[in-house]
Amino acid sequence: MPAATDGSTALRNYYYLRAGVSAAWVTAAFTVGTASPTAGAALLVAYPAWDAFANWVDARPSGGLARNPTQLVNVAVSGIAALGVAATLGNMNTVLAVFGAWAILAGLLQLGTGVRRWKAYGAQWAMILSGAQSALAGGLFIKRSLGTDIPGVADVAPYAAVGAFYFLVSALLLTFRRKAA
Repeated sequence: MPAATDGSTALRNYYYLRAGVSAAWVTAAFTVGTASPTAGAALLVAYPAWDAFANWVDARPSGGLARNPTQLVNVAVSGIAALGVAATLGNMNTVLAVFGAWAILAGLLQLGTGVRRWKAYGAQWAMILSGAQSALAGGLFIKRSLGTDIPGVADVAPYAAVGAFYFLVSALLLTFRRKAA
């Protein structure tokens, strides 16, 4: 089996994993996260922490973080964001602002990763679009954080749901592209 096919299979499986974890996170956010402030806080910290870990896992089959600079930076940005969210849990407007800044940076880095992968794997338009929409959503989070309403985990859940959708679309594109080949 050629290396590109092996990489495509790993990437497809990774996208399915990301879709599943994001969908589970959304479900948890709308159920236990809204019922329990402690659970909601844990979920808000866990989301960027998971993104950091997931980017590290994703980079491994294609040469590690040293060969994937957008993912290297994304691991750092997401890890810092998780710490920032944890440090600001006393003020949910600040949490949303930190989440917004992270969504902008992580989105742009995801967009860059999608562009870089386009030639090798194709089927990256959904990841590129997802990255762009993440950056846009981040700006909206920051704008909303400046308001007087107190946000919560349910305000972030739709963002994660859209991410789950894009990961699923990308996984399906790689699945059917591979079968057609």
